[in-house]
Amino acid sequence: MATANQRGQHAHERRTGPGTEAGDLHVLAAQLRRMNGEINRLVHGFAGSHGLHATDVQALAAILDAREPMTPGRLREHLGLTSGAVTACVDRLERAGHVRRVRESADRRVVHLRYVPEAKEAARRYFLPLAEAAAATRSRFDDDELAVVVRFLTAMNEDLRLVGSDER
Repeated sequence: MATANQRGQHAHERRTGPGTEAGDLHVLAAQLRRMNGEINRLVHGFAGSHGLHATDVQALAAILDAREPMTPGRLREHLGLTSGAVTACVDRLERAGHVRRVRESADRRVVHLRYVPEAKEAARRYFLPLAEAAAATRSRFDDDELAVVVRFLTAMNEDLRLVGSDER
C-alpha cells in the first residue's frame, strides 16, 4: 500500500509530466513538502521506537549539529519552545539515555548538553538508510550542481528561520 506521500507524488507526476520547468514554484514547493514528509516519517519512527517525541528528535539533531556546546537556553531558542518545555524535553532525553547534562566550566550554572556516544551510534544505525539515500542521490550530481543545491537549501533555511520572527 502506498503512503500518502507516494500517492501525492504519483498524482503530482501525472499533473506535471517530464517537461516541467525547474523554476516552477508549485513543483518546487511540492517536492520540498514531499521530502519534509519523508524525513518526518523517519523521525517519527525513530521517536516511537525510542519512546520519544518528534520534538525530542529535533533536539537531538540540534545537539548533534551544534558548532559549540549546546545549552538548554540555546536549545530553547533553536526549537522555539518555552523553558519548561525544553526542560521536559531534556529530562526525557536524559532518562532515555540519549543525552547527559554536563557542567564543564568554572561557572557551575552553565549546563552543556552532550549526546551520549552509544545513543548517537543507535541513531546513526537507524538513520543509515537516509544517509545511504542521500549518498546515492548525491552521486547523480556533479560538484557544480551540488553547490547550487547547497546554496539554495542554505538560503531557504535562512529565510524560513525568519518566517514569523521579529527579524523580518
